[in-house]
Amino acid sequence: MIGFLTRRAGAAVAVLLILTAVVFVLQQYSPGDPVKAYLGANASPAAVAAERVTLHLDDPLVSRYGHYLSAAARGDLGTSYRTHRKVTADLGAFLPATFELVVVAFLFALLLGAVFAMLRTIAGTFVRGVLLVGATAPPFLLALGGIILFYAHLGWLPATGRGGNDDGFLLTHSLVTGDWAQFGDGLQHVVLPALVLAVAPAVSIGRILRASLQQTLSADHVRTARAKGLTEVAVFGRHVLRNSIGPGLSMAGLQLGFMFAGVVVVEQIFSWPGIGNYLAESIPAADYPAIAGVTVVLGAVYIVTNTVVDMIQALADPRIAL
Repeated sequence: MIGFLTRRAGAAVAVLLILTAVVFVLQQYSPGDPVKAYLGANASPAAVAAERVTLHLDDPLVSRYGHYLSAAARGDLGTSYRTHRKVTADLGAFLPATFELVVVAFLFALLLGAVFAMLRTIAGTFVRGVLLVGATAPPFLLALGGIILFYAHLGWLPATGRGGNDDGFLLTHSLVTGDWAQFGDGLQHVVLPALVLAVAPAVSIGRILRASLQQTLSADHVRTARAKGLTEVAVFGRHVLRNSIGPGLSMAGLQLGFMFAGVVVVEQIFSWPGIGNYLAESIPAADYPAIAGVTVVLGAVYIVTNTVVDMIQALADPRIAL
C-alpha cells in the first residue's frame, strides 16, 4: 500500500511539472511583447530593456523555465498585465468564491448522484428523468432557465452575486462566526449556480455508481450473505456498498476537476466573483500571466484531486493497490 501511494504521489508531481512546462512554453511564444504590455506602449526603450533583464527574458529558454519553476514553487506566478498586481494576489482574492461554489456544487452532485443510483421509487425515477433532461442542456441554457424559473417567476432565489460581503470564504466565515443571517443569504445566492454546475456531474456519478451497484448485487458473496439471513440493509452496508463505491469515487474525482473547468460560463452568467470571471476578463486583454496562473492552479487542483481519489479508492478497496 505504501508503495502504491508513493507511486501515485510521484506521478502527480511529474504530471504537474509537465503542465507547468507546457504553460510556460505557450506563454513564452504567445504573440506580443510582455514587457511592453506591462509597462505600456509609451515606455522608453531603456525602460523596456531594463525590465527584460529583470524578468530574465533574454536568458536561454531552459534558464527562463528554471526561474519560472522556482518562482512558482515560492508562490510567484508573475504579474498581471491588466491589474498590475501579483497573479497570486489576484487568485487569492477570487479563488475563495470559486472554491465555495464548487464545493457546494460537488455536494449537490454527490447527493443527486446517490439518489440517481439508489432510489428505486417513483420519486427516484422522477429525479433521474429531471437530471437526464438537465444534463443534455448546455450550462448557459440551464442557467438561463433556472434564472427565469426560480428568480423571475417564482422569486425563490437571487440571480446574481454572492450576497452581503462577497469577499473571501463568505459561507465558511459566516458559519464559523455564527452569522446566520449572512450564511442564509450566501446560501440562497449559491444554490442556483451550484445546481447548474452539479447536474451533469450528478448524472455521470449516478450512472457509474448505479451500474456498479447492480453488478455487485448479483455477485456470489451477496447471494451468500442473503442466504445467511442478513437483512437487506446489512447486506447493502457490509457487502455491496464498499465493493461498489470505487468506480463512483473515480468518477467523482474526475467530475470535481471538470467543475473547476466549467465555472467560467456559470460565473459569468451569475456574476459570481470567482476565478472564472477573472479568467474571462483576462483573455480579451491578452493577460498571459493571469491566464497561465489560472491554468496552473486549475490543473494542480485537478491533479491533486484525482491523486487523493486514487488513494481513497486504495484504502476502500485494497485490491486496487495490487
